[in-house]
Parts: sequence; C-alpha cells; structure tokens
Amino acid sequence: MMKEMTLDEKLKNLPDQPGIYQMLDDRKEIIYVGKARSLKNRVRQYFHSESNHPPKVRAMMQRVRDINTIVTDTEVEALILECNLIKENRPRYNILLRDDKSYPYIKITRQESFPRVMKTRNLVKDGSLYFGPYTDAGAVNETLELIRRMYPLKSCSRKIDPKSGRIERPCLNYHIRKCLGPCKGGLHQQEYREMIQQIILLLEGKQTELQKALDRRMKDAAESLDFEQAAVLRDQLAALEKVTEKQKMDRGSGHDQDVIATASNDFETCVQVFTVQDGKIVRQHHHLMKTDQDESTGHILASFIKLFYDNAPIIPGEILLEKPVDDQQVIEDWLADKRHRKVSLLVPQRGEKKRLVELVKKNALLQLEQRENRQRQKEAAVTQVLGDLQQLAALEQPPLRIEAVDISHTAGVETVGVLVVFENAKPSKKHYRKYRMRQVTGPDDTGSIEELLTRRLYRGLQEAKEIAAGEQVYNPDKAGAMPDLFLIDGGAGQVSTAERVLQQMGLHIPVMGMVKDDKHRTRWLLSRGHKIDLKENPPLWRLVTSIQDETHRFAISFHQQRRSKQLIHSELTTIPGVGDKRRQLLMAHFKTMDGLKKATVEELARVPGISKGVAENITTYFQSQQQASKE
Repeated sequence: MMKEMTLDEKLKNLPDQPGIYQMLDDRKEIIYVGKARSLKNRVRQYFHSESNHPPKVRAMMQRVRDINTIVTDTEVEALILECNLIKENRPRYNILLRDDKSYPYIKITRQESFPRVMKTRNLVKDGSLYFGPYTDAGAVNETLELIRRMYPLKSCSRKIDPKSGRIERPCLNYHIRKCLGPCKGGLHQQEYREMIQQIILLLEGKQTELQKALDRRMKDAAESLDFEQAAVLRDQLAALEKVTEKQKMDRGSGHDQDVIATASNDFETCVQVFTVQDGKIVRQHHHLMKTDQDESTGHILASFIKLFYDNAPIIPGEILLEKPVDDQQVIEDWLADKRHRKVSLLVPQRGEKKRLVELVKKNALLQLEQRENRQRQKEAAVTQVLGDLQQLAALEQPPLRIEAVDISHTAGVETVGVLVVFENAKPSKKHYRKYRMRQVTGPDDTGSIEELLTRRLYRGLQEAKEIAAGEQVYNPDKAGAMPDLFLIDGGAGQVSTAERVLQQMGLHIPVMGMVKDDKHRTRWLLSRGHKIDLKENPPLWRLVTSIQDETHRFAISFHQQRRSKQLIHSELTTIPGVGDKRRQLLMAHFKTMDGLKKATVEELARVPGISKGVAENITTYFQSQQQASKE
C-alpha cells in the first residue's frame, strides 16, 4: 500500500502549473480554496515569511495541516473550478456572500412544453432560465403579480404533452381567465411561447422593445376587428407603462452596464450593484459579505464578481468598479467566455461614469449604515427585555443563557424530555438536547423533570471538574456551560422539583415556571411562589411565548419520533420469525416501512439473516393487513 505524502513532501513536489489549492485542517475539512497561475509559487508563499501575512492568513495557517491541489490547463479553468469549490464547501477563510442561498430568483421553466414563471431560492441545473438574485423579495412578488395580470400563464405543475392530444378538465384558473388552459387541449405551443418571450424581455429590462411589439400587435388586432384581443393587449401596455414610469433615472447612455461599489466595517462588507440598461437604472440590489478589516477592496470585489456572476443569467459588456480587482485579466476572460462576447472591467477616473460609481458607493454606505442601526436597535431591545426579566425575577444578572425544559408523553407511554437553549434571546439549536426517560414510568411529569435535570447537571458538574483538573479545555458548546436561568414548562410542582434538584447539587441557578391561561396561551412566569403577569410587558411576553412554544414544539417532535419507532417495532415483531435483530436488519435495508411493505418475497430473502420462510410470513402479513383495510 502506497504511503500518503506528508505536508512537507507535498510542498516540495508542487507543480509549476495553473490550478487550485485547498487548505485542510486536522479534521480534513477544507478551510480555504484558492487559485494560482503557478501552484508551486503561490502555495509556498503561505509557508514563508508568515510574520508578514495579514492577521486572517496567520490565523488560517495555524490551522492548516494538509493541502490538496488540482492542476488545470489555464488560469480561467482554475478560476471556474475555484468558484465551484467555494460554493460547494463554503470554506471558513474564503470571502463568502452572507446567506447567498436564500436570495430569491425568478425562474422560467423553459424546458417544459408550457413553461411556468415562479419565485425560487434554489438554483437547479434543470434547463430553466433564472433572473436574479434579488435582495428584495417584495419586489419579486410585485413583478410576478404584474406578470400574472398581464399574461394568463399555467401555474400548476401538471405535466402536459402537446403531441398527445389528451384533454383534461381545466382548473379554476382557466375559468377566471388567469390561465389559457393548455391542459384542455387546442392551445398552440407557439402562441404560449410568444408570451414567455415577452416576459423574458420584461425581466431583461427591455421594456421599450416589448412596448413596441405590444403596440404593433394591438393595432393589428384592431384592424382585424379582433377587439377582444386588442383590449387584452391594451391592458398589457397600460401595465407595462406603469412599470416604465418607475425607472429611477436616465443617465443618457446607451450601454448595458453593472456598476459595483462597496462599504465595509470591521467584520462585513456591503456590495451595492446598479444595473443599467438602455441608459436607465433598471435594478439595484446589495449583498453582504463576511470580511476582515485587512481585506483589500480589490480582493473583495474580485471575490464578489466570481461568486455573483457564476450563475448570473445576464452578464453586461461593461462592469464599472470603484477599484481595480485582483486577477483582472483572468476574470475578464472568464466573463467573456460565459457571455460569448467581450466583457470589460473599468475603473472610471472622471465624467459621468465616475459620478455613477460614486452614487453606487453612497448607496452602499447608506445600506451598511442602516444595517448597523437596525442591529443596534435589535441589541438594545434584547438588552432591555433581558434587563426587565432580571428586574422582575430579582436575578443577580441578565439571563444571557436560558435553558427551558419540557416533558412529553401519551398517557405515560414513551415519556421523553427536552432541553432548549436561548442565548441573547435567540434559539441556539446546536445546544438543544433530547432525553429518553430511564427511571420514570407512567405519567409523572415532576419525576421526569427531576431525572432530566439530574442527568443534565451531573454531566455539567463532571465536565467542570475535568476542566478544573486540566483534563479538558472549557467549551461553551458542552454541558459545562451552565445557564443563568432555568424555565420549566409547568406550575408550582414542576418548579419546586427543579429547585430541589439544584439545591441537592449545590447549585444556585434561578428557576421559573412558564404558565398558560385557560386559552392555552402563555400568560405568567411563576417565581418564588408568585406570578408575574407578562401581559404588562409585551416584549417580555413575546420572548417567553417564543421560548415556551419552541420548547413544546421540540418536545412534541421528539415524542412523535419515538412513538413512530415504537409502532414500527411493535408491528414487525408480531410477525412470526421476526424479532428485534431481524427488525433492525429489515429497517436498515429498506429504510422505510413503505419500502418494506412493497418488497417481494425475493427482495426480502436477499436481506442477510432473512430466510425465504420468514420473507413469506412478512409478505403474507402485509397482504392480509391491506385486504383488511379494504374491507
């Protein structure tokens, strides 16, 4: 067996060719992806003169334990591969678009015989045409509503074969004239495709061209005495003119351009993009990127361009920037290859283009300032509500970490408990915990709370001892991190039980009960024997309600999972020849009960440990169950 090369050996044997490199940590996770004209020269730079590196690179290099390289024929190929790997792996030390997967797009399913137009947040290579991304979901909804008013498109997912001649009963949309009803037959595909082409012109910002086409068709319809069709086209023109009136401004230029500028603080950058078509600013949107203060504007812009235009449906011939970008020639070649025409990255120094860049820069600064203001307002609101909770409950400090407990069962069967964590008034799902009750039997909520808290606190105290003894390092994600407040879903009995457990373990953590009114809505907090009316403090009521609802949701979800597994266990083990071991083998092979029920005797017998006789018992059982359900 060939021995794997060490990091030093890989550094000595790096190829002097273009390609990409991946930095890996001790868990073999990719923490950085980069491209290089010469892998040999670029990668070795990271391991020499480390004191000259920016702080972010120094921090990264302390975690690097291995590197992987992929050689390409050209730098452009390396850039394409770099884009794909960054989007796929989202490495920790690469500049990434914040929440870039959540931006909405407008999707046209042009691979279908009668395409649909819809909003989506997932880019899938299925032959569809995508427009976006858009940062304003409201603007996407308004655009789609306009399209639906102008064009009676198919909106359902029913598959239609235009050649089969099959006629189906159309849905309500057809009868209220919101769909042409291709499912009923008789609709020519070409007629439908013309509407789709008009929508594409609209989304590309070519309203003038679309207006001329609609005006020409309206006049032709009127001359042919087809007044109904002329009225439809007249309404479409009126709706389109309203959109055209909303254009922000006219810059007097005939070029199609994107104008990009940035504004940064210590931890993120706002990238503002204006799209100019036919001399008009037709669209503006911003994107947030996680960056460090030592990142250069040129590096940030280069990273953004690669991420943004990788899936962009339209690439303009000219992109105006506030600063020169890294690897400009390579990026221009890559964009030109995607556009099939020349693309220029320009940094204007004077004139109208310079003023346009300055305008975009001003908007980027405004967006970042507004975001910072919103963040400060949110932080102030959190500080206020936690301060109110501290004061009302007479706590020593604001409860920055709250742990909430709930129990769920069905008449004492399959009792489970959960622990939900809120940090700074927000759910921290990585800290959630599930508990199956081991000692409690029957419907005993207080006994279940006692068992759950005992297990949770015992583990936390054990970890604290190991940290004190130097046997492990403190980790806020583990049990050693104690809460500032426990919230128990229940009344006085549950709260007193929790307080007794804490007292027995020598811990002084406040406990409060979350109490609902007769309409099953969160109403009070129970503390030291008296009720705190939450209706008198709406922000605090909303916080406690969100905690109680989330805890209840998590508990019910876990209980349903356990009940489902129990039902599967009970059903299968009633079949002759099937015990716990064979039940586990069957579920591991077929994954779901539905798959198991559909299996033939031959498919069942191929499972290791399942004889033909047992397989026949299984199929006979499920067939009898199916027959009984029909009767």
